[in-house]
Amino acid sequence: MKPRPPVVLTIAGFDPSGGAGIVADIRTIVQLGCRPAAALTSLTFQNSAGVFGAIHETAKSLRAQVMPIIEEMELAAVKIGMLPTAELISEVAAMIEERRLPPPVFDPVMKSSSDYELMEPDALTLLKRELLPLLRIITPNIAEAATLSGVDVFDERGMRHAAVNLRQLGARAVLIKGGHLEEESDKAEAIDVLDEDGAVTVFRGPWIEAEPVRGTGCMLSSAIAAGLAYGQSLSESVAAAKQFVAAEIQNSKLTIQN
Repeated sequence: MKPRPPVVLTIAGFDPSGGAGIVADIRTIVQLGCRPAAALTSLTFQNSAGVFGAIHETAKSLRAQVMPIIEEMELAAVKIGMLPTAELISEVAAMIEERRLPPPVFDPVMKSSSDYELMEPDALTLLKRELLPLLRIITPNIAEAATLSGVDVFDERGMRHAAVNLRQLGARAVLIKGGHLEEESDKAEAIDVLDEDGAVTVFRGPWIEAEPVRGTGCMLSSAIAAGLAYGQSLSESVAAAKQFVAAEIQNSKLTIQN
């Protein structure tokens, strides 16, 4: 009998256009051979042009979604995306501790690419105090890393510094997504810095010239969760996830050209 695929739970916001959020999570989880389960934190109103509004779930409604899943299924990994309110952050932290869920992969969605605020200001303090110490890894982009750590990030050195600060706040591991960083002595490249309990790995790859692809942070964090669900180490999961996202960007480029 063929073994059942590991279950990955995603807790995230819904993008009706399918470019990002929980739809991108589910698509990634399925592509990587896992079974998805999903709970919504927010219904957003958006398309490729931007985000135009959102209606958020309550702690009660989120718990009502998650509990039947974890009572029936054995979760191999958890991925968390958009947590827009302090109420939801507190509820997620409570469920992780109460039910001893797998330490999650957290993509801290704070602002859309069109600059729409996706996290209420009072949620940030609670995120750092209650949720950060419970995570397997947090995967901020440059702007998110700067907001969370208090460090201005302009280069690889700043990324390393921000990661250290986040670990001092309680994070077990931090992956700072560098995107397009250019240093004086190097050509453009994609740089990501992983700090796991003080062991630093820098992932370098060529910058792919392509139209912006929505949902890459969602795909990356979901792919990391899928790798962990299959028993890979964190560094192996991150490396495989980066390859997956790079292929998605490359495929998007080829689709546009064709």
